[in-house]
Order: sequence, then structure tokens, then C-alpha cells
Amino acid sequence: MPQVAIFMGSASDEETMRPCTQLLDQLKISYVFTVSSAHRTPERTEHLVDTLEAEGCQVFICAAGMAAHLAGAVAARTLKPVIGVPVTASNLSGLDAMLATVQMPPGYPVATVALDKAGAKNAAWLAAQMIALTDDSVAANLKAAREEGKAAVIKSAEELEARYAK
Repeated sequence: MPQVAIFMGSASDEETMRPCTQLLDQLKISYVFTVSSAHRTPERTEHLVDTLEAEGCQVFICAAGMAAHLAGAVAARTLKPVIGVPVTASNLSGLDAMLATVQMPPGYPVATVALDKAGAKNAAWLAAQMIALTDDSVAANLKAAREEGKAAVIKSAEELEARYAK
């Protein structure tokens, strides 16, 4: 049973979403990673959401560009949390996707993170935090990952300070 479902509107978004899968792997969170379009394959999207929810999926992450309706289409099918990752895919530099993802009607919220790879990584962090509410092993993995990040910053600071010490 995957804990997280990651949908992309296009296979071309795979590289953009790789930080999401890498962090979920690091945190030992199971996931399914696939392509489904709100516009080109609405029946597939509906089937995937229904099937994965029935299997116990806890969080849906949706990456899409331009009109970016994927996260909203998923939010319309589930009561589970949906996280939208706007993807830069047009000459509007992702603004179109950002606005489409964040502007959901009342009752169908989508947690919207940053554009592209930073958003992909934050979607994984946010999904982990949601799962950690009821899963102690994920909470422990999340805490350990944050401690590693803290240690890396401190090490970098010490190295920089040592190079510029007078």
C-alpha cells in the first residue's frame, strides 16, 4: 500500500519531481509515481484516486504546469490531503500554474508549494509531516532528516568561518 501518490500531468515533469521521490525514499515513505492528466486522461485520474484511496493512500501530490488542473481534479475526488506542485511549462514562467494550483474553490483545498524542484522537495516534506501525525516511524525519520540538515548547515558555517578567521 503506497502512503503517497505522486501524479504528474506529463512525463516531461519526471526530472522536476525527482527531489520528491528522493526525499520520500530517504524518509522510508512508500509511494506510487505516475502520469495522469486532468484533461487528457480524466478517467485514469479518477480511477487512480479511487483505487489508491481504497488501498490506504494517505496523501496525493500533483505536479502540473500551465492550466495545472490536476491537483484540483484530485481534490474533487478525495477527502485525503492534496499537495500541488506548480511546474514551469509556459512562457509565463510558472505563474499560470501557480495561480491555477492555489485558487481552489472553498471545500476543495490544495496545499500549494513552490515551483518546480523546490516545490517537489517541499511537497515530500509536507506529506511526511502529515503522515508523521499517526506514524511514529515516519516521525522519527523526519526528525533525523531535519537533524542531518541542521548538522550540515553548522558544518558549512564552521568551515566558512575557519577560512575567514583572522
